Amino acid sequence: MLETYFKIIGIHNLIISSLSPQYKSLVSKLHIITNSSILSLMNGFRLNRVLLILSTMLLAICVADAQRTILPKPIGEESLVYETERIGEIRLHSNGFSLGYSVGDIETWYRTRYYYFDFGTLKHPKEYAQNFKFFNTGFFQESSKPFVYGKRNRLYTLRAGIGKKRYFSEKARKKSVVVGLNYEYGFTIGILKPYYLKLRNFEDGAVESEIVEEKYSEENHDRFLDETAIFGGAEFRYGLDELKLKPGFHGKIGAHFSWGNQDNLIKAVEVGIMGDLFLSKVPIMVTEINKPYFLNVYLTLQIGKRS
Repeated sequence: MLETYFKIIGIHNLIISSLSPQYKSLVSKLHIITNSSILSLMNGFRLNRVLLILSTMLLAICVADAQRTILPKPIGEESLVYETERIGEIRLHSNGFSLGYSVGDIETWYRTRYYYFDFGTLKHPKEYAQNFKFFNTGFFQESSKPFVYGKRNRLYTLRAGIGKKRYFSEKARKKSVVVGLNYEYGFTIGILKPYYLKLRNFEDGAVESEIVEEKYSEENHDRFLDETAIFGGAEFRYGLDELKLKPGFHGKIGAHFSWGNQDNLIKAVEVGIMGDLFLSKVPIMVTEINKPYFLNVYLTLQIGKRS
């Protein structure tokens, strides 16, 4: 019986030595209860048999929970536990920009899985703004505004999906840089908004022109593309009640660089390539070929916090 007692105590001591400091205090108290229970059990007390079972079960739960908890690599001497990260970002790419937000689960110090969404714009690669700088001749003079010649629709994107981040190095000292790889994939909802121009309309025999706001159609094709009739771009409010949706998919992959001397604060930059693929051609331009896909290079700035 005494030999069995020492075997059990030895197993408990081995388990305690493998735990992190935050669990050792609690488990040590359970260990004392367990030892007392074993000694009393050897003397025939049934109540202590229950205490022995309960303390052993609690000890097993603490060990299992300690195995699930992630202890990231500390910068200094103190070790902190982080489970979640929240990041806001602004992404600039070769044909627009987007604003995004993500919430991630820190699986290990080197690996994070997160969910995200962003909202942004996509332009046709061959569109550019111009201004003829006209002035109308009415009582209240108005100067022309910049516009995109041959543009039919604006394209906005709402993206949502899953991403993974994998670090290849660690912060060995303060102010060092962590290098990693990041990729995302998910669904895209394209939002098409008709593009309106201010067109000068001359009535028969009229000396002054009337400014009217119009979107592209087959009926006004020639006038919409007549540079002498274009006074400029119309206000943003035109076309808000004519939105159309274009479903699709997206993905991106890039290099991730994080820096800073505090693990709980996130400051990072990403550089890579991204793509959006829609189920059909996206009619952005009248004068150019429209395609169902967009491929861009991007630069992302991120600020966030771990908890």
